[in-house]
Amino acid sequence: MRVAVLDPSRCKPKRCGKVCYRFCPMVRSGVKAIVFEGEKPVFSEILCSGCGICVKKCPFKAISIVNLPDELNEECSHRFGPNAFKLFRLPTPMPGVVLGLIGQNGTGKTTALRILSGEIKPNLGKYEDPPSWEEIIEYYRGSTLQNYFKKISEGKLKVAHKPQYVDKIPKVVKGRVGDLLEKIDEKGKLKTIAENLELKVIWDRELDVLSGGELQRVAIAAALCREADMYLFDEPSSYLDVEQRLKIAKAIRELKKEGKTVIVAEHDLAVLDYLSDHICIFYGEPGIYGIVSHVHGVRVGINIYLDGYIQDENV
Repeated sequence: MRVAVLDPSRCKPKRCGKVCYRFCPMVRSGVKAIVFEGEKPVFSEILCSGCGICVKKCPFKAISIVNLPDELNEECSHRFGPNAFKLFRLPTPMPGVVLGLIGQNGTGKTTALRILSGEIKPNLGKYEDPPSWEEIIEYYRGSTLQNYFKKISEGKLKVAHKPQYVDKIPKVVKGRVGDLLEKIDEKGKLKTIAENLELKVIWDRELDVLSGGELQRVAIAAALCREADMYLFDEPSSYLDVEQRLKIAKAIRELKKEGKTVIVAEHDLAVLDYLSDHICIFYGEPGIYGIVSHVHGVRVGINIYLDGYIQDENV
């Protein structure tokens, strides 16, 4: 199985003279391995021979061709479009457990969280003819994800999702910190959460004057205040100092005592070690494809990540 990915921001056919098309051996032999739809080329992963000539000839480094085991083709959970990023497998939510996600940027952690939040409907790689919820549920039959997606499709699963890019929040939401958090406090625990995350000092400030670290703490508090079945945190320690990271980690761990399902994508290994009960490793080539490993114990998972070798998957 081949994965062909084109970076449209780098591809400039008018400046290179379409060298990928002109030098492709398959195209020269009459096979439409590369076609131009509009200004950009589209690569056929089925017809591509995997020679890599187009990759080497492209002066803008816009093309990536990767060979993967055929077995993975049956485990594709989502693809954004032709010659776009491809994600294989998904993390498995576990009630009463904090699952940590670790891996390079661009390997699919945020995409996986958006799928689990219901923001993205997994297309199982069929971007031209996306499957129905019934087909998705059938695909995950026999796994925890079967019941999970069934609840999402029926609107019976409530998810609280702390996004990665907190700097975009003031562009979408306006108002004072205190007023906004009071509106979404569904648990009646806002006072405790505000004290734990040191929010009282910014209580009367407008969102658009907050620093990155302050926005991060407000976003985490907003997620913690909601009454939900699943809590998803994408890079919760960004912008925060060591002391603040420990405080948000403790606050997130409190959700476990409530029996909630929690998944955290995090780069800080110390925070991840403190937060998580289990770990999934995301590996692959950033921006091209990502694969979710099987679940590992937190210490074992971190050591595997640092060693760079997953023994049970031989990669």
